[in-house]
Amino acid sequence: MSATAEYVRPMPQVNPWLIAATVISATFMEVLDTSVANVSLPHIAGSLSAGVDESTWVLTSYLVSNAIVLPLTGWLSTLFGRKRFFLACVVIFTISSLLCGTAPSLAALVFFRVVQGAGGGGMQPMSQAILVDSFPRQRQGMAMAIYGMGVVVAPTLGPTLGGWITDNYSWRWIFLLNVPVGIISVIMITLLIQDPPHMVRRTFKQGLRIDFLGLGLLSVGLGFLQVILDKGQRDDWFGSTFITWAAIVSVTALIALVIRELTTSDPVIDLHLFKDRNFAISTFMMYTLGVVLYGTTLLLPILLQTLMGYTAMQSGMVLLPGGLVLLAVLPFVGALLDRIEPRWIVVTGLLIMSTGLFQLSHLDLSAGPRSPVGDWIVSRMGTAFLFVPINVMAFYFVPRGKMNNASGLINLARNIGASTGISFVTTMLDRRSQFHQNVLSENLQGGNVRYQAALHHLTQLLSSRGEDAARALSGAQAVVYQQMQRQAMMLSFVDNFRLMGMICLGVLPLLFVMKHKKR
Repeated sequence: MSATAEYVRPMPQVNPWLIAATVISATFMEVLDTSVANVSLPHIAGSLSAGVDESTWVLTSYLVSNAIVLPLTGWLSTLFGRKRFFLACVVIFTISSLLCGTAPSLAALVFFRVVQGAGGGGMQPMSQAILVDSFPRQRQGMAMAIYGMGVVVAPTLGPTLGGWITDNYSWRWIFLLNVPVGIISVIMITLLIQDPPHMVRRTFKQGLRIDFLGLGLLSVGLGFLQVILDKGQRDDWFGSTFITWAAIVSVTALIALVIRELTTSDPVIDLHLFKDRNFAISTFMMYTLGVVLYGTTLLLPILLQTLMGYTAMQSGMVLLPGGLVLLAVLPFVGALLDRIEPRWIVVTGLLIMSTGLFQLSHLDLSAGPRSPVGDWIVSRMGTAFLFVPINVMAFYFVPRGKMNNASGLINLARNIGASTGISFVTTMLDRRSQFHQNVLSENLQGGNVRYQAALHHLTQLLSSRGEDAARALSGAQAVVYQQMQRQAMMLSFVDNFRLMGMICLGVLPLLFVMKHKKR
């Protein structure tokens, strides 16, 4: 028997549903951490003596390290073996979760989140690749639906769980909760997961070389890109010399990375996959989905807590029904994929999601709880029709041996989209709020009859409570100004939701240039 044949043995017959439960439990835990801290940011900032804008680094630091590891997963799984690599990722994620839960400062928390993101980066594409290899070709639509439950539902349910834990216990438990789940996942992976024969052959037959240059360019390019996204608004973007140089370094590194990976024989990331039109378009659409999904999941809790007086738990409960509807619809979408061409399912999803976002753009300060709940349900229902079909179309023509590389790239696109979406909406909130303040303040002039009437009424009210004339007038002006600021911020949220809806409609034409696969 040859040395190669020695390693190529049939995989044990393990029920694919057991494998699905194993990988989804780990993936759900990892993806949950991309959004579980959203509603807890004010509490984290207060506990660690930081500003709320600085506390967003807890989200983005995780996403950037996650993004750096994602495109390396194909290469790393080839080097170490898929099972060993997946197991190592879960172990690193679990240990770093424990460290995040005990972090004494914001700097320490951000550092541990970087480590946690690096461990979690390999879990998503490995889960996806394992599911694809575990289910027969004709049932891969359902396999993607199962994967979608972990990857799409988790960030939707994250704020609800995070709000409940924060209000009833401490924000630290949103990280400590990962520890027992991680331990169970390690045991299940050890017992149930095996590397497929085609991966074993590749691992032992081919010599492996490390593309240190490509790895360095990837880390520098994405790292500085995340610094720009994190600090851009705080430092006035390109009005800052540091941001300008960071942008130059990031763009230079990423361009050099593309040239390097297209010309080397052992690339860290396989950019040749983008020659496939379906994969290229699907990757861009996954980036867009990341922008909209994570951007809106950050927007609504901030709106509810800052302008409508909701607690962290209450804002999470507003998001919960949307997550439950998403969970209920995903298996239905998986079944539809066997009967309907995926592109039409995606068209339906984009129209439904944009409808929900346009409805959210009609919220005002007097809106009751039913309004945001119903609109959020519609937008999340649309998400259910997007994630699974986009993944199915992406993998139509990807060779089986390149599944890991393809999965890493498409998950990278979603994570970069998530980071971009978070930075984009926070920037837009500040810019549009300032714009609306300038517009509204023009109405607070002496000649405005309504303004004078409101000011007179408030002055009399304060005077009736014992204030002297000067203090009553000053207090009335302060009340009007405060209300003007709240209205300006509300209009800023409205602008963001409307823009997200327009983005959903903007990618629709791309679906009609994708290749169709015969049944």
